[in-house]
Amino acid sequence: MADGATSTHAGVQAQLDRLAMLSPGRDVLGLSRISALLDALGNPERQLPPQFHVAGTNGKGSTCTFLRAILEAQGYRVHLFTSPHLVRYNERIRVAGSLIEDEALSALLTEVLDASGDIQPSFFEVTTAVAMLAFARTPADACIFEVGLGGRLDATNILARPLVCGIAGLAIDHKEFLLAPDPDTPSDPFARIAFEKAGIAKAGTPLVTQSYSAPMEQAIADAAAKAGAPVVARDRDWFAETSDGALQYRDAACTLSLPLPMLPGAHQADNAALAVAMLRFQDRLPVSVDAMASGIKSARWPARLQRLGAGSLTAHMPASEVWLDGGHNPHAAREIRRFLEDKGPVTLIFGLLSNKELDGYLAELRGLPLHIIAIPVPDHMSHNPDRIAKSAQDFGFTAQSAANVEDAARLAQQAPVILIAGSLYLAGEVLRLNGEWPV
Repeated sequence: MADGATSTHAGVQAQLDRLAMLSPGRDVLGLSRISALLDALGNPERQLPPQFHVAGTNGKGSTCTFLRAILEAQGYRVHLFTSPHLVRYNERIRVAGSLIEDEALSALLTEVLDASGDIQPSFFEVTTAVAMLAFARTPADACIFEVGLGGRLDATNILARPLVCGIAGLAIDHKEFLLAPDPDTPSDPFARIAFEKAGIAKAGTPLVTQSYSAPMEQAIADAAAKAGAPVVARDRDWFAETSDGALQYRDAACTLSLPLPMLPGAHQADNAALAVAMLRFQDRLPVSVDAMASGIKSARWPARLQRLGAGSLTAHMPASEVWLDGGHNPHAAREIRRFLEDKGPVTLIFGLLSNKELDGYLAELRGLPLHIIAIPVPDHMSHNPDRIAKSAQDFGFTAQSAANVEDAARLAQQAPVILIAGSLYLAGEVLRLNGEWPV
């Protein structure tokens, strides 16, 4: 099943099994299938509350979380669609503040699959349609959609007129999809990634962006101009920095001093700032400074430099400070490096999908006092642990391999600080084993 989706609810599992048989079982980009599927369902995407649409390589999920937390602090009812899930498929669809219930999910999956006919929608397209049906049928003040893959050809890009769009951090990832030869797209790989993400731009809708390299910014500007979308760029139209223990934000109309996020990692301040800018440059949903401050402080996003609590897995490491992160590319490793630099010696329990850049990830950590224990990512094609260990040694780390995360935890049990990282799928397994299911 795509993304390892399973359920303890018999009705949901029956439909997931049915989906596995009906769908192509792989990521498929393009809007023709989602358009046909939504047509068959009565076009629920046209009946949604105001939408926030967020793309990016890293940080888009956190940005969506900050948006949700701020809007809810203002008293709004908010729908949220994110991916992937960590433990339960339900995590992808939050209806008016709560994870979708199993009975409703089972019924909606049945309805979508019954309507699919010979369309052969992908796993993600079916999930997107389920979310849009749920959101259209439940009153709310806003919808937040996280792009699944890319932007231009992602199923969420069926949204015709979002209230505001945002692009979080950009880096090269998913090369097999986003860098496939296409004569109508930029040849430079960094510009191509930006072009794909900027494909969510819509006429008249503000496109709020972070700061990027010159080729990326030009690609975004070109795509936005073609779509007729005004670009609201960081360091030109809005500004943010961390100073005096606060997030200092300003644009032409205001200056704000906001609290830093409770989410660990310096990069989370950038994600929070993007959420603030997106809210500032839309005019449908007023948000107070107090709500911004409350939302930034209250936002939680599992498996993003999350400190693990007591559980069955951490019981193997009772004296350790144990952290978990699902970042899986060199850009994410760069943020992890910033987080680890003052931690002293760290044991990194590490697994990485086989389509991710192993050497690029390890290169970003070079020079840190790490001992790496390499493991496979359960139920997914991943780099061989022995190869990971050998590559880690080539980069100057001490390293060994283990059969699974539980064996690695036993090997690491004397370490003062432990980070389990490299894959959201691995992170989901860790949360499941430790009994810390996202709610």
